Amino acid sequence: MSLYLDSAKPKFKQAIEFFEREAATLRTGRANPSMLDGIHVEAYGSTMPLNGVGNIAVSDGRSIVISPWDKNVLKDIEKAIVAADLGVGVVNEGDKIRLTVPMLTEENRKELVKKLNVKMEDARIVIRQVRDEAKQSIEKAFEEKEIAEDDKFRFVKELDEAVNAYNEELKTARDHKEKEIMTV
Repeated sequence: MSLYLDSAKPKFKQAIEFFEREAATLRTGRANPSMLDGIHVEAYGSTMPLNGVGNIAVSDGRSIVISPWDKNVLKDIEKAIVAADLGVGVVNEGDKIRLTVPMLTEENRKELVKKLNVKMEDARIVIRQVRDEAKQSIEKAFEEKEIAEDDKFRFVKELDEAVNAYNEELKTARDHKEKEIMTV
């Protein structure tokens, strides 16, 4: 394996992990605390992640309960969740917030799959950019006579095989999430 591929591998893995985190935030009709991962709350004069101001628990398959450690930030939590526009029902119960995840309609499911495909395409673009950077490094090394022509072609082939493997991994993750979204 070439040092060019070795240096690009962490970036490829980051693109896959980014996609998986983004896909996890898409709701599937079932309550999942990961759908709240990107929410930040204005509290105590700064912005904090939601899980930094309270406990998040799934009480049943359709609802999530957020119990703040300090009841004074309850309104701030509610405001942040409403602003995030997750498509869930938000109920302030005085000492906690209950989120109700509605049943997904067929139309909602198809819309979520479209969002999932956009997120996958974003990740594929990042993978292509990393591939292009690595390929440019290989070309530059060849032009500066650091590697032979045979090595150049071998390194590019290894790089392309790795890119294909990462794209396949991305597709597998997308297919799994699509199945999860489309399951009634």
